[in-house]
Amino acid sequence: MVELREVSKVYDSGTVGLDRASLEIGRGEFVFLVGPTGCGKSTCIRLLLKELEASAGDILIAGKKLNDIPRQRVPYLRRNIGVVFQDYKLLPNRTVYDNVAYSLEVIGESRQAIRRKVPDILRLVGLSTKLHNFPDELSGGEQQRVSVARAFVNHPPLLLADEPTGNLDPETSIGIMQLIYRINRTGTTVVVATHDSEMVDKMRRRVIELREGRIIRDELSGLYRPDESTTEFAVRLRGEMGVGPEGHPN
Repeated sequence: MVELREVSKVYDSGTVGLDRASLEIGRGEFVFLVGPTGCGKSTCIRLLLKELEASAGDILIAGKKLNDIPRQRVPYLRRNIGVVFQDYKLLPNRTVYDNVAYSLEVIGESRQAIRRKVPDILRLVGLSTKLHNFPDELSGGEQQRVSVARAFVNHPPLLLADEPTGNLDPETSIGIMQLIYRINRTGTTVVVATHDSEMVDKMRRRVIELREGRIIRDELSGLYRPDESTTEFAVRLRGEMGVGPEGHPN
């Protein structure tokens, strides 16, 4: 699904974002990008979205070289990539329903399809009773759930999440990771950039560690059951992180 071949990114300031990074991520994988602030995680995400151009090397998504995609075709690339940000990026003057519907409107979905898809995805993320609320009426965890719903409403084959639990407490973070895991179980490839090392350790998925733009570790964890249900996943995570069962509903 994702391939980087000797990819480097040097910013105009001279800062090195990535330094000859090579990796492959298969369809349906769940992968963490980890490392300290400034290590290259966000650079990686932005390169995959073609928000940035690589200084050297090739980036491929589903076998297509991003270098070969002309600027006017970039919106079509992004239709196939869901993105979740740390700061949610919700439209403050639109309701939960309208925030999610907006991502379908911009790609030309029919009104009928929007009316069908939006309630379905809001049920999946546990927000079916908050359709008419505005973002400032929601908790941080609920706002992030709207962000996940918006990213996944079109069922893209690739989901990128940049510090999706960065502003959230441990219980809420588990709820968000459970949601992203549920999406991964539908077959979507998931790449999560985070510095939440405890969460990463407990998730037991593949970890790619960056430092100063270089990949210094690419490790597969064999310590989880691939058939682990989302409920079993959340129970295990809570137990290992010492978080009680109260808090955000799953």
